Amino acid sequence: MAPYESDDATAAARDEDLPTGRRKAARYVVPVAVVGVAAATIGLVPALADSGDPDLPKITAQQLIDKIAKSDVQRLSGTVKVSTDLGLPDLGGLESGLVSGAARGEGDGSSADPQSKLTELVSGTHTLRVAADGPDRQKLSLLESGSEYSLVHDGKDVWGYDSKSNEVYHSTGAETGGRHRADQPPATPKGFADEALKAVDDTTSVTVDGTARVAGRDAYKLLIKPRQSGTTVGAISIAVDARTGLPLKFTLTPRSGGAAVLDAGFTQVSFAAPAASTFDFTPPKGAKVTEEKKGAEEKKGAEAPEHTREHATKGGEDLAKGMNGATVLGKGWTSVASFDTGGGAGLPSGGRGGGQGGALGGFLGSLGDQVSGKFGKGTVFSTRLVNALITDDGKVYAGAVTKDALVKAANTGK
Repeated sequence: MAPYESDDATAAARDEDLPTGRRKAARYVVPVAVVGVAAATIGLVPALADSGDPDLPKITAQQLIDKIAKSDVQRLSGTVKVSTDLGLPDLGGLESGLVSGAARGEGDGSSADPQSKLTELVSGTHTLRVAADGPDRQKLSLLESGSEYSLVHDGKDVWGYDSKSNEVYHSTGAETGGRHRADQPPATPKGFADEALKAVDDTTSVTVDGTARVAGRDAYKLLIKPRQSGTTVGAISIAVDARTGLPLKFTLTPRSGGAAVLDAGFTQVSFAAPAASTFDFTPPKGAKVTEEKKGAEEKKGAEAPEHTREHATKGGEDLAKGMNGATVLGKGWTSVASFDTGGGAGLPSGGRGGGQGGALGGFLGSLGDQVSGKFGKGTVFSTRLVNALITDDGKVYAGAVTKDALVKAANTGK
């Protein structure tokens, strides 16, 4: 990464590769797609800061970024909390169920499949326990009311266990294990920080914003802010452990103000090696075990955990990574991912005689704002971070940008 000219100077180093994935073209579930996109865009895990700002030696933004890059913490255990506030419409919990259901449709049908289970973190506050012992052993447990979901990576084996349904999901192979972060369990502030730093370029301001206490440890605060207008991202704050360089907290706030979209970090952390038994797993007696389908590793591997911790920053460029055939319009924080659903039409008609499809179209349309431009007509579905426009001819534009920016992108793309 190029040196900073000053604390306000910007870094280079941004991933230009846009790997393609499976197309997600369910045009009748647009609000649900927006929820899923938002989940992919923000990642998952919060933290509570202790009171008092420690007195630490001065450090520049470049030095702090270098400290993060050189951090080599491979053993840890701790508790994290994730609070996510996307500003979604209140559907009585239906939105989370629909998202996890949609993810199961892409997975192998098990409630223990991490691709579906971890999407539940898209809203509300959740408590997780994490542990890591080198590149081959990690564990994440999602604590729920009266139940627990565990994701265990031990060598070539990846196990997902949902105690509520007593279902187990199992996948094997070096490639599967390799999809997890080499030294951390999925869904930790380090993963989010890495992705945020990839997004730093000449459209970004990076500064050191004082110090903090997080999970009982002294930390520096790195502040990342877009220089561009038109993005919904206000700022990203990363609390970095002063001794180890490990990111302890990740907070993303929207430009519109108010509560953070994501407040993620450790409430307790230890850098001692976890007990070896932490990573042992044997399917409980009577549990339903689902083996990953043959060849599925090549298609998705352990994609869900990685999916939840990635794409913590820019809209269009990151969204395009998970959409087959998607193109990117614009640059930096105002980039927009564009793709065609292939159906040649937008929402199902809400007109008379539309039957069930018409009723569904009317319901979905009521959750969005009708817009028009050179591209034609369409509907914008919004969260506090990610917005998506689906046009009447079946094209989708999505990104961490405002409604006006989406319409402008659609006009340009047309």
